[in-house]
Amino acid sequence: MAAPKEGNVSCASGEKMEESNRLADADGFIKVQSKRGRKRKAEGDQMEVDNQKKRPQFPPLQGEKLLESSKEVRKIAVPANRYTPLKENWMKIFTPVVEHLKLQIRFNIKTRTVELRASKETKDINALQKGQDFVRAFVLGFDVEDALALLRLDELFIESFEVADVKSLKGDHLSRAIGRIAGSGGKTKFTIENVTKTRIILANSKIHILGSFQNIKIARTAICNLILGSPPSKVYGNMRAVASRSAERF
Repeated sequence: MAAPKEGNVSCASGEKMEESNRLADADGFIKVQSKRGRKRKAEGDQMEVDNQKKRPQFPPLQGEKLLESSKEVRKIAVPANRYTPLKENWMKIFTPVVEHLKLQIRFNIKTRTVELRASKETKDINALQKGQDFVRAFVLGFDVEDALALLRLDELFIESFEVADVKSLKGDHLSRAIGRIAGSGGKTKFTIENVTKTRIILANSKIHILGSFQNIKIARTAICNLILGSPPSKVYGNMRAVASRSAERF
């Protein structure tokens, strides 16, 4: 076997020494470059370049353009007991929906539904949802003046539940529970509305509450306690304490 030449060995060792001197820091330690790290960095740079190439760039759409392509129609079913109030208050409902929200509205006699859809003049993206909530609030039994608050304020909601969701009651027990919520001449219901600043509708065993999130929570707790059998005096005390604490907090 032939021995390596001395000249080649000295050249190789000299190159290694120069490379080690270049990698040495101020303290004399030699920094070792990882091939794996360089490979990962190269792969990461390549992925970023590919993502930039594949990612499409679309300009943001304005509200008018979003609504122009939308042909969505919102339908709100009207029960038989709300036909007459709807006819009597139609102009009060029609005017804010058309003039304020810039929507198109009609009552379909065949399907017995109120239909809403966006028009070319509609600029607010949430207009269709606001109009649906407004009409739905009136259909559920709220006055037009109370339902109009849904168009003016964004913090108002409607929550619906049944007595059976709280406690399974039937017959006279169900009637007594509804009577406890209403009170004599509606006194209990009016007290809950005034203290919690909400509006409450009792429709057979269904209960609808209109108000802000925090106020709905307080009113719902009071109604649930009445359904479970708590005396009104105790419910009043707890409700006023909670309402005063929430008012101080905000």
